Amino acid sequence: MEPALQQDLDGQGDIPAHVDLHAEFEESGVKDVLTELDRELIGLAPVKKRIRETAALLLVERARKRMGLAHETPTLHMSFTGNPGTGKTTVAFRMADLLNRLGYIRKGHLVSVTRDDLVGQYIGHTAPKTKEILKKAMGGVLFIDEAYYLYRQENERDYGQEAIEILLQVMENQRDDLVVILAGYADRMDRFFASNPGFRSRIAHHIDFPDYTDEELLRIAGKMLEEQNYGLDAEAEAAMADYVSARRTQPHFANARSIRNALDRARLRQANRLFENARGPLDAGTLSTISAEDIRASRVFASAVRNEEEQAP
Repeated sequence: MEPALQQDLDGQGDIPAHVDLHAEFEESGVKDVLTELDRELIGLAPVKKRIRETAALLLVERARKRMGLAHETPTLHMSFTGNPGTGKTTVAFRMADLLNRLGYIRKGHLVSVTRDDLVGQYIGHTAPKTKEILKKAMGGVLFIDEAYYLYRQENERDYGQEAIEILLQVMENQRDDLVVILAGYADRMDRFFASNPGFRSRIAHHIDFPDYTDEELLRIAGKMLEEQNYGLDAEAEAAMADYVSARRTQPHFANARSIRNALDRARLRQANRLFENARGPLDAGTLSTISAEDIRASRVFASAVRNEEEQAP
């Protein structure tokens, strides 16, 4: 029998003889998701490449299913590793949208949780908490940030293992209706997978999120300010470049998150400077311009100078 005349697996129509993957790419809306991801996130080229590759794989698998070829729903559980502020949550949201558009999850929603949302503090508390979260996430994506905190081996009375066992069971038995994304620092996630091999065996996609470069962080700063109708004058741009260079060498640096915090404080200083020093009406340009003094007043510069003095011979 010719392929075009064969009945599909559900008996609802003919199996197509050919599939145009590029047309499917356009019609499914996947192209829109990837375009939005590019618009939202600066840099992250290897991450975006992996997302595009995953989208291509899923498009092909969907086409194979339509053509009646041997098909098994691919395992879609993922691990996102990297430092804070590298876009893991944003990519998870876009992944939920992508999987929904391709028909791999019923809904496009994402439920983001941490250990505290899953693990109880007394006997009999963990299972109901975990099951309630899973109920909310069904048909979508469950994003578990800092997943390595789920189980604390040093605490004999920790209830995280109970949450892990429930998660593993659902990840295996209901993988057609739920995608789980585990996220956290790379080294800690490695140790977590080593002590919980059940998770590693269920994770099909491991994606590492690199730190942003100085140039990318400056572009991120400009984008953040533009979205709020603010801008840097020429001297402030140089000050921001110095800030990025100094801040990333200090503790608790969180990439884009640290840049957002720095800009929030710069806006605070700018507002106080204008309020204290302004005489008479102010135009929109003045109200929207961050100056170098608003940035260089940061404690980051004082810390950098102090570190240089301590390291001097």
